[in-house]
Amino acid sequence: MAEAASATDPIGGATARVGRYRWVIISLLFAATAINYVDRQMIGVLKPTLQAEFAWTESDFAHIVFWFQLAYAIGYVSFGGVVDRLGARLGYAIAIVIWTISHMAHGLASGVTSFAAARFGLGIGESGNFPAGIRAVTDWMPQRERALGIGIFNAGANVGAIITPLLVPFLVIHFGWRAAFFLTGIFGIVWLIAWWTLYRHPREHKRCSKEELAWIEQDPADPVTKIGWTRLLTMRETWAYALGKFLIDPIWWFFLFWLPGYLFERYDMDLKTFGLPLAAIYLISDFGSVAGGWMSSRMIKSGRSPNFARKATMAFWAACVLPIWFAQSIDSVWIAVLVIGLATAAHQAFSANLYTLPSDLFPRGAVGSVIGIGGTVGALGGMGMALFTGYLLDTTGSYELLFAICASAYVLALLVVHLLTPKLKPVEIPA
Repeated sequence: MAEAASATDPIGGATARVGRYRWVIISLLFAATAINYVDRQMIGVLKPTLQAEFAWTESDFAHIVFWFQLAYAIGYVSFGGVVDRLGARLGYAIAIVIWTISHMAHGLASGVTSFAAARFGLGIGESGNFPAGIRAVTDWMPQRERALGIGIFNAGANVGAIITPLLVPFLVIHFGWRAAFFLTGIFGIVWLIAWWTLYRHPREHKRCSKEELAWIEQDPADPVTKIGWTRLLTMRETWAYALGKFLIDPIWWFFLFWLPGYLFERYDMDLKTFGLPLAAIYLISDFGSVAGGWMSSRMIKSGRSPNFARKATMAFWAACVLPIWFAQSIDSVWIAVLVIGLATAAHQAFSANLYTLPSDLFPRGAVGSVIGIGGTVGALGGMGMALFTGYLLDTTGSYELLFAICASAYVLALLVVHLLTPKLKPVEIPA
């Protein structure tokens, strides 16, 4: 049985004798998300290298990104249903097998078409990360801890983004860019073994004590009525989440895939020198992921409603994105790092709370499907943003309009969420 400990819960609640194994699960989700982002971001870090070798235009690169996001849209909506049917353990395992094989296939690519094919497979597999991860958090965490749990595992995205610009240049310089894809693929294989060994549903896990299970299941039981996809697509609560994703996900894709090239061009850097500023940006953003989850969880603990806590936290971090509007006019690379890093931190804090909405609003059996719908809609927005970014940079060479879009997206997303779910209360399921 899991070791029990007399202590306050992680966000300051009443003293309770509970186990700690749920935090092992969060650690596994954190590690998977870090690997997910190493694999995802490598194409952005290698963009200048691959552009030089294959003579790609910005639009060529945008089309490679587009095929990843198209697959992500298809896979996200599919994996939401897969996770709801098969559970987090098997659903996550299927996802990482697909994405690891596809990631390593990049090392065999030789042009736009073959890179696009490898990215398509990567998008299918990586789309399972968040539906499975959030389902695991929903299974292992009571409502009061979910935003913190999601914030912690979502911080793995930033750790992966920090590792990538530090590790990949080293691998490329010493082994070549093709070997870099094969070597980083080993991370996914190791994680899969750990996941299959350590993860079970809490009711089936020998390491989950009775006290910890009671803590996990402290919330009222979910309604047993199933909500079908047709019904979900007609509900305002589904679209509050999905349209929020549509507005903010393209901004994160832009940061992930185009920031390395931006630093290369704007500050005249190369493969050896741009890694530290880029890693610093994502180190700052790591703080935002945890802080965003902590802020709303703390407000709920202090007696505020989930409606107030989620939206007040999102409003604060939406305001923190606004300075990026002026990023292109900053001549100092390290001041630019602070401004862009604040925006990426704000994205992660905002996103941690947006990701929590499905588990706040829907019964557990529908959470994966709602996450899938939102991820698909977000990926569709990302596809449009990729093509627009490639066209704009090929025709103007300026990032000014792109940074303006980044600055305004989060305020608009919060407005949409509030208009569609003004009270943010669980949906009522007819008997």
